[in-house]
Amino acid sequence: MLPPSLGDTYPRGHAMPTEVPSAQASDERVRDVGALRKLLSRPEFGSVSGALLVFAMFAAVAGDSGMFSAEGVVNWATVAAFLGILAAGAALLMIGGEFDLSIGSMIGFSGMMLAIPCLYWHWPVWAAAVFAFGCAMALGGVNGWLVVRTGLPSFIVTLAFYFILRGLSLALSTTLTGKTILSTNGDLVLRQIVSADPVIGSLFHGHVLTGLFNSLAHAGFMAARDDGTALAIGVPKVVVWWLLITAAGAFTLARTRFGNWVLASGGDPVAAKNVGIPVARVKILLFVLMAFFSTLFAVLQVADAGSAAADRGLQKEFEAIIAAVIGGCLLTGGYGSVVGAAFGALIFGMVQIGIGYTSIDNNWYRVFLGVMLLVAVLFNNYIRRRFALGKR
Repeated sequence: MLPPSLGDTYPRGHAMPTEVPSAQASDERVRDVGALRKLLSRPEFGSVSGALLVFAMFAAVAGDSGMFSAEGVVNWATVAAFLGILAAGAALLMIGGEFDLSIGSMIGFSGMMLAIPCLYWHWPVWAAAVFAFGCAMALGGVNGWLVVRTGLPSFIVTLAFYFILRGLSLALSTTLTGKTILSTNGDLVLRQIVSADPVIGSLFHGHVLTGLFNSLAHAGFMAARDDGTALAIGVPKVVVWWLLITAAGAFTLARTRFGNWVLASGGDPVAAKNVGIPVARVKILLFVLMAFFSTLFAVLQVADAGSAAADRGLQKEFEAIIAAVIGGCLLTGGYGSVVGAAFGALIFGMVQIGIGYTSIDNNWYRVFLGVMLLVAVLFNNYIRRRFALGKR
């Protein structure tokens, strides 16, 4: 039976609402954020804008030089893809509040750990690749364990491993083979060994969409060789790896518990630990993941070049960190984007290859990178303070 007041208001035969509306009290602590402010507060905004600017610049000065033909796009996309793989790992590590300066040395070391078993111990290529990945990821785990166990800055620990791994690459290669560059051993040719392996050849060697490119060339949409095949063979597999890694990294940060742990561990590790996040385990896993990406770079490079060298990967750690910073990652951790790092790598690829299509001296490439790094740091700092944190 209804109370008298409700019975008078809603007489018999009339439906009574399931909820009684109430006034919404306004909260001065909550405010609407405009679409422009949301866009500007995104960590990848700067790198996307920079990539569009660089693209427009080269389109204006080198638009008819072949840089934007299918072959030209494949060339600079390949350079961007190699760096983008490293930049994804560097971005995740920086978001987690750490650095890895041993990336370049790990590339040289992993390449030798792949080539030596193939050429001199007669291992199957897939077994040598597993060996290389295992050694590198174990050393990455040691890197991370030392950082979290000793409390030393990762800058110092990984700088030590920078020299250790470079020295190991040189010492082991000269001791076991007498060489520092490996491509052949008698009748064994590394390129043929890698490409002939059904596992490694299908995953790391060659191109995809070759048939599509040839069809487009036959139809006149792409440049063709004398035999009618496309001048651009196809999409290199390193580009496919880059896109998959970028997508996986972006999904991990945005949609998974581990991504939240990475952001929290880099933002405030003490607070993260107090709420139950396994900060030490997260950081160690990030170092292991960075070692995996470095080895992936090395395996793809060996499969592409057909050789391994102890001094491979020089300065790649700096390029990866620069790409991540351009992509919006803060040096202090807790903020960044894998997608932004991918666009940072894309800027590298366009500039490094694009300069060759213009009359600009190639020596200006490093100058451009330094300027881009400085501008990116200043821009990201301003955007984060002005829009993300609401400071003046």
